[in-house]
Formats: sequence, structure tokens, C-alpha cells
Amino acid sequence: MVLDNLGSSLRGTLDKLQGQSRLSEEDVNEVVKEIQRSLIQADVDISLVQELSDSIERRALEEDPPAGTSARDHVLRIVYEEMVDLVGESTEIPLEPQTILLAGLQGSGKTTTAAKMAWWFSKKGLRPAVIQTDTFRPGAYEQAEQMCERAEVDFYGDPDEDDPVEIARQGFEETDAADVRIVDTSGRSGLNEELIEELKSIEQFVDPDRNLLVLDAAIGQGAKDQARAFGDAVGVDGVVITKLDGTAKGGGALAAVNETDSTIAFLGTGETVQDVERFEPDGFISRLLGMGDLKQLAERVERAMAETGEEEEDWDPEDLMSGQFTLRDMRKQMQAMNNMGPLDQVMDMIPGFGGGLMDQLPDDAMDVTQDRMRDFEVVMDSMTEEELENPRVVGAERVRRIARGSGKPEERVRELLEQHRMMERMIKQFQGMGDGDMQRMMKRMEQQGGGGGGGMGGLGGGGPFGD
Repeated sequence: MVLDNLGSSLRGTLDKLQGQSRLSEEDVNEVVKEIQRSLIQADVDISLVQELSDSIERRALEEDPPAGTSARDHVLRIVYEEMVDLVGESTEIPLEPQTILLAGLQGSGKTTTAAKMAWWFSKKGLRPAVIQTDTFRPGAYEQAEQMCERAEVDFYGDPDEDDPVEIARQGFEETDAADVRIVDTSGRSGLNEELIEELKSIEQFVDPDRNLLVLDAAIGQGAKDQARAFGDAVGVDGVVITKLDGTAKGGGALAAVNETDSTIAFLGTGETVQDVERFEPDGFISRLLGMGDLKQLAERVERAMAETGEEEEDWDPEDLMSGQFTLRDMRKQMQAMNNMGPLDQVMDMIPGFGGGLMDQLPDDAMDVTQDRMRDFEVVMDSMTEEELENPRVVGAERVRRIARGSGKPEERVRELLEQHRMMERMIKQFQGMGDGDMQRMMKRMEQQGGGGGGGMGGLGGGGPFGD
């Protein structure tokens, strides 16, 4: 995740302020130095780092904490507000017919981004189409075609045509029924006049509603020069940051945004077409600081449930709230979790679970959990209909039979049965809840979003701090 080190290091510094009602100049200096160190390591431009740290230091020393607010929560709120201001608003992407042109260097992830964005628009009820005009990179057409097939969106390209403008012209005719056209362009290993002139020609014909610059999260300080060159050539309305599932911090993207006076539009968070998010500054910074992102989490849950329902049409998630919880129900819950994406990303969205808590887990903790879920699937495939409907009938002899049939150890079978019992108890608790109980539970989750210290619910204001 962009600037990921900031969350854990800053929380460690803020935890030292626990119980204090006032901030000393020494306290503020320590917080500011931690922010500067993390941002510089994340390739954020020095001038932006200095601007941010100056603002935080000034406000922390001049502003008095609201009544009842601890010094720790007060400075955390200031950091949150200043960082939201630094990253800016999200690029305006209306859900209406439009044409979007993607630009960027070779290897930045434009082709993958085109398919991901098309998939995102399709989930919003629009009909998108990708037009591939890259005639420079070998394999660009095949990659784009395959990605669009996975995204189940319209695609046009012509591997036998050398003129990208002619491909765009034909593409517009062939995708006449599309609401949203996303035009992927060629890149080069470095900025050169040929690339810029080709991009200008395509842009002139396409006449896009917005131009998005696609940047690899690992670009670092080179983002400023790229942004300036593309901005001078065709203008940049927004930035897409890709490959955030790796170790790159993505701080260079902030320099690109600042250089072109634009904003961030999308984040690429993985390799599949579903691994894309609209950039939302409030949720982005909340996750960064370990305060979760309930809005993005709710969107993923809704999408995952819908996809699980499509795979198993006779299964209704609402059935869990009444009747018996079977192993079949558990399987569907596991499939829904898989559809939500990598577990570490999902955990980051839950208030109190991201950041510092995740840092305490072993590096392979999430992988182990996902491996176990796959083992559970195999074990259930070796069970009888009776056992899937009523796991209580599974005794020692059946455990041995299921283990032999699945090729998994008996311990894994017992883990599955224990996991089912735990989930069944949790479901029964939800079944007994009224609407008021559910609302109070969600409120407590939001108030625990400060990462394990004092709750954030009493601060007032917007974003994660309450209504």
C-alpha cells in the first residue's frame, strides 16, 4: 500500500502520547520527524514533505485539543486532515457516457488498467469497451484481448494495422454501442519525441473527456518529469497508481499529481481485473493510519456476495440469518471471502485490524490462512451429503475416512469442524440481534478505528471521526 511504513511507525510514536492531555514541542517534533522519515522513504518529493510537516507542526502547537480529546487523538486528527489535503480529492469520473485516454511509459500497467477500469464501469451498470492502439509493444494486442475476456467487456484492436490513429477510428465504429470507451496507447522505455507525437495524434482524433496518466507505484522521483512531459503534450486530468500489491510505496505519484495540478483516479491493487479501486482520499488515509475503511469494505462485501450468488444461484446470504448453519453455508462464506480479494487488504479496511495489528502477524500469516481455506474446500469435497448438512454427525471414525479421502491430515478435518462451530456461534449471535443492536455494534467498530488506543468516535467532524 502507498506509504505503508507511515502507519506503523507513526502509531508507535503516537502510542507514547497515550494518557497525555497536552502536547509539548518535543512531542510534536518527534511526530513530525517520523512523518518526514516515512514520506521520504516512500519517494515523496522533498518540497511536499516539508510543506506537510510544517502544517502539522504549526497546527499541533497552536490548536488546543477539543474538550475531552486526548493529545494523541488530537494530533492524529491533524495528521489525517493534512494528509487528506495533500493527496487531494479523487478525480471526477462520472457514471455517464465518456471517452478516457490512458497514457504512460511502457511497463506502467496501462493495458491491465484499461481492462480493470472497464470491469469497474461494467459493475456500475455501464457498457464499456477497450480500444487497443498499442502497435509498438509485441504482445500488447493479445494481452489486452485476454484481459478484456476475463473482465467480460467489449474489446477492439487490430494486430495487422500499423497506424494507431486508424485503429482508433475503426475502434470507435466497432464499439458504437459502448457507453464508455477506454483507449489504451503505446508506451516506450523512456520519454521521446516519437511517443509524444503519436500520443498527440491519437488524442486529437479521440477527443477524450479525460486523460489519465498511468504510473507504476515504484516510479519514485521520476514521476515529476514524466508528469510534466505528458501534461505538456496532452494534458493530465488524473493519475492511476498501479502495482500497489508489491513493495513499492508510490510516493512519486503525489509529485505527479502536484506537477500537473491533477488528482488520483484509480488504484491498482493486484493482478486480476477485479483488483482496482476508485481513489477515495478519506478511506485511503484512514487505512494508511490504521483506522480502517468501512465504505470500501462494504463495497467489497456487497460485490463478493453478488458474485457468490451468481456462482450458486440457489443460495441466498440472507438465509444465514434464519435456520441451521451448514457446511454448505460455510463454503459459500469462504467463496465470498475469496471474492473480496487478498485477506491482508480486507483486514486493512476493518477499523482496529489494519496497520499495527497486521504488523504483529508473521509475514506468511495471510498466505497460511488462504492455504487453509483451500484445504477446507478439499476436505468438504470428501464429505457425504449428511455430513455437509449436519457436521455434528462427524465423529472420530468419520474424521479418519474424510482425511483419507481428501488426502489431508486428520487435524485439518478437525480444524474445519471447529471453524464451523465458531462461525455457527457467531451467526446465532447475529440472529438474536435487532436493528438497534446491529447499529450499536457498527458504531463501536467505527469508534475503535484509532488502531487500539483511544477511540476516535468522540472527536466529531467528518471522515472516520464521526458525523
